[in-house]
Amino acid sequence: MAMSPLNQRRWRNFRRNGRAFWSLILFSILFGLSLFAEFLANDKPILVNYRGEYFTPIFNFYPETAFGGDFQTEAIYRDPEVKCLIASGGLEDCFDEPDEMLEQISAGTFEADGFDKGWAIWPLIPYSFNTTVDRPGAAPLPPNSQNWLGTDDTKRDVLARVIHGFRLSILFTLVVTGVASVIGVLAGAIQGFFGGWVDLVFQRIIEIWSSTPSLYVIIIMFAILGRSFWLLVALMILFSWTGLVGVVRAEFLRARNLEYVRAAKALGVGNMTIMFRHMLPNAMVATLTFMPFIVTGTIGGLASLDFLGFGLPSSAPSLGELTLQAKQNLQAPWLAFTAFFTFAIMLSLLVFIFEGVRDAFDPRKTFS
Repeated sequence: MAMSPLNQRRWRNFRRNGRAFWSLILFSILFGLSLFAEFLANDKPILVNYRGEYFTPIFNFYPETAFGGDFQTEAIYRDPEVKCLIASGGLEDCFDEPDEMLEQISAGTFEADGFDKGWAIWPLIPYSFNTTVDRPGAAPLPPNSQNWLGTDDTKRDVLARVIHGFRLSILFTLVVTGVASVIGVLAGAIQGFFGGWVDLVFQRIIEIWSSTPSLYVIIIMFAILGRSFWLLVALMILFSWTGLVGVVRAEFLRARNLEYVRAAKALGVGNMTIMFRHMLPNAMVATLTFMPFIVTGTIGGLASLDFLGFGLPSSAPSLGELTLQAKQNLQAPWLAFTAFFTFAIMLSLLVFIFEGVRDAFDPRKTFS
């Protein structure tokens, strides 16, 4: 569907803002890759061929017996015995010297009657965010060819946790910011348009709600219901929606007495139509001006809660938890550098994008 002339002008203004446009491209690439984190960082193969049959371990559960093993539990694909079973087509000799057989199979020097070679396609990083790395030495371990950003203090691959944590942070931010913005804009529009006692009652409610200590409420709710992603999303939305109310309310209070609003009322246009078709577009510039602060505040809030130990479950890939590990392990500078650059790049790109969106909606802004 073709864009309207107004939206075409906004898109042209956004594209002329080179910093915002290239930030959008780079962020889209990073976020798009993170959406397929299971294909980039996982301790399970993407695709396995065993005796001519294909398996997809990243999507399905397969017991070790499916590959000629002895156990009904899920196959540990990084185990040398399981690797040998897949590569050799289920030869029992894999239980004796799996590493030696794997070397012979990879070198093409292994010979056996009825040998049916299989194969597996692994992700670029053969570790998930909760996989314990099998490396000698005391954790955290420094970067090497096996772990490009090193490991944390429980020997989990840092790069895998960054990829999964980046996706989790952005999805959390998009959900919280989107829902909270809708609620805040709706509340501010109702206050500013109707005014009077509606505005007075709403303002008292917002003043009381804004003074509620959100951190204490989150801690109490987690103690009662347990820590979970969606509970944290709901609690963050409850305390984030007031951020846009004041801005939208002020714009609607200013516009409610303008001539085009009075003319629409005189013509019998409904209140909802006036509010959201005619008045809201004029309030979008002020709304989008505050959007970068809400986005960065949401990411910072999640990281702060995780840093304090009151955020996502400890098993979740958390960037805030990585920052806490950097603080607790000053002898491992790669943790601090990874956390800093991850947050710096993510927040900078988002701020540049929303600045471009704000300027694109501003009719006074033009770019040469």
